Order: sequence, then C-alpha cells, then structure tokens
Amino acid sequence: MAMDMTEKEILKMQIDQLKKETKNERLPISKTAKEIKEYMEANAAEDPLLKPIPDDKNPFKEKGGCSIS
Repeated sequence: MAMDMTEKEILKMQIDQLKKETKNERLPISKTAKEIKEYMEANAAEDPLLKPIPDDKNPFKEKGGCSIS
C-alpha cells in the first residue's frame, strides 16, 4: 500500500496517526506500575508460569516414552 503513495501522502498519514496518538490519555508510570503489580499478585494463583499445571491435567505431557528392547 505504501509503495503506491507519494512521500507527501505518507507524511500526511504519519501526521494524522501522531495526532490520534496525542489524544490518548497518559498516566504516570508510578500509578500504572502499582496497578500492574496488584493485578499480578491477585491472579498469581491461576498463572501457569508461576504455578505449573499438574501432570494429570496437562494436555501437552508426553503419554508414553520410547523404549528399545
């Protein structure tokens, strides 16, 4: 798409995108980091990276091994 556009059209599109982005509400990192930490702590029990899935409920666990006689 960008290959058929002139440089002026591309720059106009970029300016329009930047105008949209400046309208986004911004919050201080001190507030958002606290909220993220609280969310992670509240949902840690269900996080499979922190608490692994039990072997009997893990659909990706190998069912059998290879045995050579």
